Amino acid sequence: MDNDEVLRLEGVAKVYGEGSAALEVLHGIDILVTSGEFVGIVGASGSGKTTLMNIVGCLDRPTRGSYALNGEDVSRLDDDKLSLVRNRAIGFVFQSFNLIQQMTVLENVELPLFYSHTPKRERHERCRALIEAVGLSHRPGHYPTQLSGGECQRVAIARALVNEPALLLTDEPTGNLDSKNGEEVLKIFHDLHAEGRTILMVTHNPEIAQGLPRIIEMRDGEVRSDPGPGSGRLVAEALA
Repeated sequence: MDNDEVLRLEGVAKVYGEGSAALEVLHGIDILVTSGEFVGIVGASGSGKTTLMNIVGCLDRPTRGSYALNGEDVSRLDDDKLSLVRNRAIGFVFQSFNLIQQMTVLENVELPLFYSHTPKRERHERCRALIEAVGLSHRPGHYPTQLSGGECQRVAIARALVNEPALLLTDEPTGNLDSKNGEEVLKIFHDLHAEGRTILMVTHNPEIAQGLPRIIEMRDGEVRSDPGPGSGRLVAEALA
């Protein structure tokens, strides 16, 4: 594995059902993402984006092909091992925030650290620093019902970062936000990218897609266009 390689999909196919009822929704997907890239996944409904992201997020397994995350082939891991990979190596940010309403901002951000048995003092320090970094230092004791949609998504971003994941996986992260909050949340992702984070973002929004360094277009279960790893850095250098 190249030291800069974060994820590699080779010949990934996904088939649902068997026999005459079998439906292949992904057909031989090859994708390489290297450290520090900000990659958008775009495509019409039914193009295979959701199935692809479920595999990349270790929520599902490919029927054929291989998926390596940080050099480890995770495509055949059992459920317990996949759960560990999800918690330690991948940070998720969803359109619907997925916060626990009965927990405060601080408790929501701390949640992934409970599973890794991080000491309480370290949990508090790390999470308060992240809460401050997303602009919510005045909100650690508030509950999700007391926050705006933009603030809820900031909490979700802080929670996704708490385990220092190799990959930040985001699915329509501005989809439930108004334009102002959407722009502010998107700026956080661009700032994280500038800091060297590796981000994969599914989006239907053409304005958001146009602002991303690298775009992978899905159509009918295939990758129809992909400028390849490192292309975003080349574009940035050309524009500098």
